[in-house]
Amino acid sequence: MAWTWFHRLASPPHVYRLAERLTPWFAWSSALLILAGLYGGLVLAPPDYQQGEGFRIIYVHAPSAWMSLMVYTVMAVAAAVGLIWRMKVAHAVAASCAPVGASFTLAALVTGSLWGRPMWGTYWEWDPRLTSELILLFLYLGYMGLRSATEDVQRADRASAVLAVVGVVNVPIIHYSVLWWNSLHQAPSVMKLDKPSMPLDMLVPLLLMLLGFTLYFVAILLMRLRGEVLSRERNASWVKEALSR
Repeated sequence: MAWTWFHRLASPPHVYRLAERLTPWFAWSSALLILAGLYGGLVLAPPDYQQGEGFRIIYVHAPSAWMSLMVYTVMAVAAAVGLIWRMKVAHAVAASCAPVGASFTLAALVTGSLWGRPMWGTYWEWDPRLTSELILLFLYLGYMGLRSATEDVQRADRASAVLAVVGVVNVPIIHYSVLWWNSLHQAPSVMKLDKPSMPLDMLVPLLLMLLGFTLYFVAILLMRLRGEVLSRERNASWVKEALSR
């Protein structure tokens, strides 16, 4: 049963139709969660006793940083599946992830810099977390650049997949950098073995934003995946039938 399901996901027509059906559900769910999280974080949550109102940037910064790692992991796994099983759809998933992940990474860096100016006195510091996050952005850009520089789709799939798989080593480095090295960046306050150190009225909106950003990524991924599949299968008969509906 599992292998049948797995092989169905290798079918471009099946994936296209599945993405078409699921996109609205993820899109509307993410919109509602993000609106609820923003209201809770920007209106209901009290000011932080040390950072004051400036802490509220965490409701965009933390989900963006989380998603930058999650999207790269999904991209690398999809690329590995494409390499091992030669699944075109898997390569399409990886290609669809890259621009979204780069956007989240850029948002994390920009919001982190805006937070760092009043808290650290500088927009940028060559801190282990910041530096490894910047490397992640370069990996995304390198992946997209490698794909666009190669006209042959199959060669682009293979070359970019190798880069994605090799670059995944940076993900645990980013995650654990604040624990492995002396870092200006604060230690984890939500994703840790002990209970979260944030009070509930601050934590709940953050969790809503994390879930909302995750569902938003899935919605955008499905939308981009449909376009990627159509581009790759543009000469297939099923594409003409799908577009004529």
